[in-house]
Amino acid sequence: MNNYVTGKIIKELREKKGLTQLELANVIGVSDKAISKWETSKGLPDITLIEPLAKALNISIIELISGDYVINNNKASNIEKSKLYVCPICGNIIHSMGKTVITCCGIVLPELEAEEVNDTHKINIKNIEDELLIRINHEMTKEHYISFIAYSRYNKFEIIKLYAEGENEVRIPDLNNITLYIYCNKHGLMKQKI
Repeated sequence: MNNYVTGKIIKELREKKGLTQLELANVIGVSDKAISKWETSKGLPDITLIEPLAKALNISIIELISGDYVINNNKASNIEKSKLYVCPICGNIIHSMGKTVITCCGIVLPELEAEEVNDTHKINIKNIEDELLIRINHEMTKEHYISFIAYSRYNKFEIIKLYAEGENEVRIPDLNNITLYIYCNKHGLMKQKI
């Protein structure tokens, strides 16, 4: 991540919007020479101009500053395109139904990539009436634990928070065709189709 907005990003986004340097300058109240200086890395926009610049370029301030902007083509909010993010500082769990930029505790969170469940994190599933008892063979110490279990189905996504030194099992409705996710604080996100 860059520490500050780059001229390359300003130029790329300005051209994508079909604006000239003068048109962008008029929108944010600066000269076209200022825009030219920014785009050629001969100057940087003042911090007070970051918000109007981001608005004029139709992206978030975080995306503008990081140089990593997201175009979300997921206009229908599809559960199958779900993304998970976990803050390494406070432990917040964030779910989105498409690409997005998520920040927490002052950092941009990367989208978690789920690996297939391995033997160290084996999931045991037992039918009990109309529910599934999900149990993970995993220690639950303060240092190493399963932080959450989640499951998704074509119309539903649910996250169940677990805690260090707590239980390592949950009950969920007995549904067909679900994807089960577990998040280990040391090994990351894993998934298994049921």
